[in-house]
This record gives sequence, C-alpha cells and structure tokens, in this order.
Amino acid sequence: MENSSGKGALAEIPAEIRGWNWGAFFLHWIWGIGNNTFIAFLVFIPFVNLVMPFVLGAKGNEWAWRNKKWASVEEFKRIQRLWTRWALGLIVVFVLMIAGIIWGVTATLKSSDVYKESVILVTSNPITTELLGTPINSGIPTGNISVNGNSGSADISFSVEGSKSSGVVYVVAHKEMGEWIMESNKFKSDQTGEAIDLLTEPAQQ
Repeated sequence: MENSSGKGALAEIPAEIRGWNWGAFFLHWIWGIGNNTFIAFLVFIPFVNLVMPFVLGAKGNEWAWRNKKWASVEEFKRIQRLWTRWALGLIVVFVLMIAGIIWGVTATLKSSDVYKESVILVTSNPITTELLGTPINSGIPTGNISVNGNSGSADISFSVEGSKSSGVVYVVAHKEMGEWIMESNKFKSDQTGEAIDLLTEPAQQ
C-alpha cells in the first residue's frame, strides 16, 4: 500500500495501525500537539472532556496517520509505542507522588503528640480495655492537624481494635503556648454504639 499519511481524509489507513492508542488516551492534548491532531484540544471543553479521551484512544491512530506525514508504518508504530511508554511513565510518577503524599500525611498524624496521647488514653482506660480486650491496636489517623508556631488545632479520628471488639476514637484539641490541650477525646464502640469520654473516665494507674 502506498504511504498516504499526512493527506487528511484522502489518506488510506493501513490495517496494521488500527487499534487502541494509549498515548492518545492518557496524554490527549499533549499527544495531539505531537501528532498534529488538534481536535484533542476538545478535552478542555466541559462535559466533552468526559468522553474525549476515549474518542482519542479509539481514533487516535487513524487521526495521527491522516494528519501527519510518516516515513513508514513501522516508524508510525514505533513513535506511538513511545507515546504509550511516556504515558505509562507519567502515570507511575503520579501514583508514586500521591502515595508519597498520603504516606507523609499519615506519618505526620501518627507522630503527633495529640495522636500519641489519645492512644495512651484509650489503651489505659479500664472501661475501654474491658470492652475492647487486650492488646489494643490503633489504626491510621485521619483528619487535620494545623500548627502555627506555639498555637494550633487538631481534629482527628482513628480506629482501635482489641481481642473482643473495635471502635473509633474522636479527638479535638488545640495548642496553646506550645502545649496541646484536649477539648474532646471520646471512644465510640462499633458493636454497641456506646460513647465513652476518655477525659473524664478514670485511667488505669
């Protein structure tokens, strides 16, 4: 078959290049610039951008062949494979960045004095230890801790589980003159729904 790439609607599409294009699907407008397929900029239009990546994935090879002159089918396939690798590489980097952010936030929360003090409160309280059973394991905290010099605020929660049952600890605190002051520290049983104020109930001595 004659190489008719770059001739627009007159170009004949080789059977070898038909199929899904992952580079076009993931990189859409960037891929569009590199392949003279400027219809890819429709991804910036609200609602259209919901379906355009799928359209690009399905029609990308055809459009790229029609819109740009290629030396050969083999060259076309080689370049499109590179686009796919670049797309997958960016996805891996993005996933690692998100995982790193999540890990960093989690590590910060778990190392906070508010979390550590709350774990001590729930694991030393005779009522919660009786309900949960020992040993008591604490889960990953979620919520927010904000610190600005010697002041700050915290609103977090974390799961706890013992040999008998499980529950959640809810914590609200503020930092004043460099010291964290607990405003609320309550345990709620998953099984009974019972709430226990860890600040007023006596801890084990």
